[in-house]
Amino acid sequence: MSILFIFIFFILAFALTYFMRTYALKKNIIDNPNERSSHSIPTPRGGGVAVVISYLLALGLLIYSNDISVHIGVTVIAAGFIIALLGFLDDHGHINSMLRLAIHFMVAIGVVISLGGFAEVAILNGIQLGFFANIIAVLFLVWLLNLYNFMDGINGIASTEVITSTISMAIIYLVLNHIVDEKSLILLAACAFGFLLWNFPKAKIFMGDACSGFLGLILGIFALIALKVDIALFCAWLICLGVFIVDATFTLIRRVVTGHKMYDAHRSHTYQILSRHFNSHTPVTLAVAAINIFWLLPTAYFVATQNYAYPELGILIAYLPLIILAIKFKAGHPDA
Repeated sequence: MSILFIFIFFILAFALTYFMRTYALKKNIIDNPNERSSHSIPTPRGGGVAVVISYLLALGLLIYSNDISVHIGVTVIAAGFIIALLGFLDDHGHINSMLRLAIHFMVAIGVVISLGGFAEVAILNGIQLGFFANIIAVLFLVWLLNLYNFMDGINGIASTEVITSTISMAIIYLVLNHIVDEKSLILLAACAFGFLLWNFPKAKIFMGDACSGFLGLILGIFALIALKVDIALFCAWLICLGVFIVDATFTLIRRVVTGHKMYDAHRSHTYQILSRHFNSHTPVTLAVAAINIFWLLPTAYFVATQNYAYPELGILIAYLPLIILAIKFKAGHPDA
């Protein structure tokens, strides 16, 4: 895959984001600040549709050039399109949360079936999960899809997460010679970077649910594809996505334990607390990038390449500082 090919899709995403911004302003698709917001001025939303369109086209070309199998490519395109369309409709008008969640589960079940199920997966050096692994895979996809939406709350953070995570895994795939996955990951990073320039450091447009859910699902699908190959590769994915997984999961658990409803609006994620602490989004987003590059990538690399008997332990090692950070800043606490 040439540099020119990557550059073309970066430019396409960048240009489409401009058109989406124009469209949002014309149609008054504006994100107005509320009690959950981390921004203070009305800003157009839905710009992430540019990432969705660009990446789906990129996948189509990868299928055409035999750089990704038709089966995998069509699975990713079909599932991603449904979730993006659902998010797009939600951006234009409210969709009942239970209906939205039901569709999330149907798409996740469809993906797991399409990938052939995970009954053969063994964890902790030999423990077979059987059919229960399929249930976990569905829950994993639904949770990652939704947590990506929860974490898309400050300038640049969602794009930065997908760029650093996919490039990190692309490096690991290159080292291990998993060249099929590497191309699809690099192109996703290129498309996200095209949008990022409109969203960071000052947001001229927000991503919107159409893209945040799409990204969460796509990353989850690639992680499950890795699980079919090697549990260590799946662990590497969980490590690279650690900032989002830990912050969203820790915050949700703490809020549920303290009596809050799962979908209540709040601003108690670690990244939201830190953005108020610094009175700026920029240092928080840059810190996420630094953590991903200098801590999570090296940890994921060693887990994926060193043939450890228990690669799952690498997840605990990677997550421990992130959990300590969430505790320190009282993520999920009502008074945070």
